[in-house]
Amino acid sequence: MRVFDKGRGVGGRMANRRADGMQFDQGAQFMQAHGDVFATRLADWERRGIVGPWAGAGRRVGIPDMAAPVRDLLSDLSVASGMAITWISRDGACWRLADGAGGEHGPFAAVAITFPAPQIAALLAASGFALAGVERATYAPCWSLMLAVERAPPEMLIEPNEGPIGLIASDSSKPGRPEGGRLTVHAKPDWSRAHLEVPREAIVSVLSKAAEAWLGSPLPIGYVQAHRWRFAQVETALEKPCLYDPDLRLGAAGDWCLGPRIEAAHDSGLALADAILADLGGAA
Repeated sequence: MRVFDKGRGVGGRMANRRADGMQFDQGAQFMQAHGDVFATRLADWERRGIVGPWAGAGRRVGIPDMAAPVRDLLSDLSVASGMAITWISRDGACWRLADGAGGEHGPFAAVAITFPAPQIAALLAASGFALAGVERATYAPCWSLMLAVERAPPEMLIEPNEGPIGLIASDSSKPGRPEGGRLTVHAKPDWSRAHLEVPREAIVSVLSKAAEAWLGSPLPIGYVQAHRWRFAQVETALEKPCLYDPDLRLGAAGDWCLGPRIEAAHDSGLALADAILADLGGAA
């Protein structure tokens, strides 16, 4: 079994950024369990020090960053990072993959794709395949702002009810994090959509001023960076665990199957893995 990830590190939207000796969770800020399966997983991670409580209400964060749980899930697998798969093809009963650098990989007995749904649809269309329903999933974008400040606010998590900002999180308040004032600001979906193509410099200016206004004091900023998530939060989910074609042994999974939560991505991936393993007779 092999995993291919186009990012520099695993985690996707459970991403972290390191810059100038600082660390930010630039994507998802926390996880919560609504069902027994993910609750059991969180309890195991917490017992092993991979996640810890943060900001109340059953919220958990990865330690030392939000990608830590993903690294744990992949610890026994072969992972190729920084490799974008751009083509999949059938070779008899097996699959072969091509990456953007001209490399070829395979053969594989089955393929599981866990990109955001629009990217899955594009890959399948370019390769001459389809999975019915994937095109129905939709996303909202998000501008994310990372700030190193002189002093972080006492609140761990702020969710403004007006203006362009949807969330202000104190990264430095999370367990297992380096000291120092660090904030992550997420813009609201509608605002992000309306400003999706605006230059980063303008986004930094607007969101940093909005954060200062909401916190009620100036924020002496030592480092600032904006990141654009085109596929940030699921708006329309398929409301089914995963997509799988047993004749092709081709499937897709993600939060877009069940809903806009880390738990949904976990449960969807588990459902697809179960379907593939059952189809292969339990072989890993």
